[in-house]
Amino acid sequence: MAGPDFDAEIKQLQATMRTIEQVLDIDAMDKEIADLGQQVAAPDLWDDQENAQRVTGRLSALQGERERFARLNGRIEDLGVLVELATEERDADSLTEAETELGRIHKAVEALEVRTLLSGEYDAREALVTIRSGAGGVDAADFAEMLMRMYTRWAERNKFGIEVFDTSYAEEAGLKSATFAIHAPYAYGTLSVEAGTHRLVRISPFDNQGRRQTSFAAVEVVPVLEQTDEIEVPDEDIRVDVYRSGGPGGQSVNTTDSAVRLTHIPTGTVVSCQNEKSQLQNKASAMVVLKAKLLALKKAEEKAQLDEMRGDVQASWGDQMRNYVLNPYQIVKDLRTGFETGNPQAVFDGDIDGFLEAGIRWRRGADAKADA
Repeated sequence: MAGPDFDAEIKQLQATMRTIEQVLDIDAMDKEIADLGQQVAAPDLWDDQENAQRVTGRLSALQGERERFARLNGRIEDLGVLVELATEERDADSLTEAETELGRIHKAVEALEVRTLLSGEYDAREALVTIRSGAGGVDAADFAEMLMRMYTRWAERNKFGIEVFDTSYAEEAGLKSATFAIHAPYAYGTLSVEAGTHRLVRISPFDNQGRRQTSFAAVEVVPVLEQTDEIEVPDEDIRVDVYRSGGPGGQSVNTTDSAVRLTHIPTGTVVSCQNEKSQLQNKASAMVVLKAKLLALKKAEEKAQLDEMRGDVQASWGDQMRNYVLNPYQIVKDLRTGFETGNPQAVFDGDIDGFLEAGIRWRRGADAKADA
């Protein structure tokens, strides 16, 4: 069987990378990296810790994006050199190695190309993720914790910053709910396809008869606000409740009433934060979460697309968007895109890029049909 046409394949990859370079606007990215680098070098940077964290986090994320692009370009160049030398020397082993590397590069370029599909109004923003346990009792609470770990591991794999705002532990095991931010460019656009109801089927570790249990968890994803976003929240529209932070199994984590719960009275939106040491810090963090959710509600109402922005969060039978089956067979399958894998453990360890890429392409196709 004839091998690939390396010359044509490499030229096509280079053309795709030039398109990606234009869409990502690498020149503008380089300028922003240089500007942020100067800010980081300023001796008074940490006088304002909140701004310092934003600047350093943005710089780290942009540098990661830039290095990813440069590294991939370098691999394509190296492949061309390898093919040229192998052809001259008629080295079959090197040509086989080049064919393998060509396949890997194709996958990497496709993954980077998906990034260019994120062109929505808020796609470039950081993401605020809320996970809630649904139907299924203690198994659902355990599943919610498994999902939080999955997204945390995914963020760690990509060297993205994570900030946990609130964790509400269930009595026996797992989480009732959790809210956390993923600090990375395009985190919202990437993770927004995760919004909806997730379903787990397995032999319950909490059932002494070893019966199979189906449980559900809901994932909500909204964009993190920036200072330029206008969302006014009058003080009289907010009810503030303070309480004592709690840990797993009802253990006391704090001996003071430092945890804060904010209720937006007009919409009934409730957020809480208990992970900071002081009540003032928790209130400020909770306000960040509340404003992000109110902005999502505002935009959703304007476009009559609440389900699209927040996802279907009923977390019960008949409305799941992805199944995680551990028994009687093992498979994770997205019901919208058809993407699946037979390795659930890898998925729960954060290997979800295939699902994210398929979801982004599926959403882009759905949007195109809607506009037609």
